[in-house]
Amino acid sequence: METALIDAGIPDAETLRDLGADAAYAKLLENGQRPHFIGYYVLHMALQGRPWNDCQGAEKDALRVSFDALCAKYVDQARTELEAFMNRIGVRK
Repeated sequence: METALIDAGIPDAETLRDLGADAAYAKLLENGQRPHFIGYYVLHMALQGRPWNDCQGAEKDALRVSFDALCAKYVDQARTELEAFMNRIGVRK
């Protein structure tokens, strides 16, 4: 995660805290990071100083809605579907 954040222009914890979880995750997606819901909510929990697995119930459901909205805005679904197909038939980078 540290490398992905640095590659996305988030060089340190202070910058991450200033941006907040949603803006930081958007930068990750813009930089080509593959979306993953657990990574998204772990980022939220970390910035709140909570254990990664503390997210449950309605809070987790609300974060899922936010995650899906970010993905809809920043993820190229055609590329994602192509990559999934290529993985299924055994083509790798």
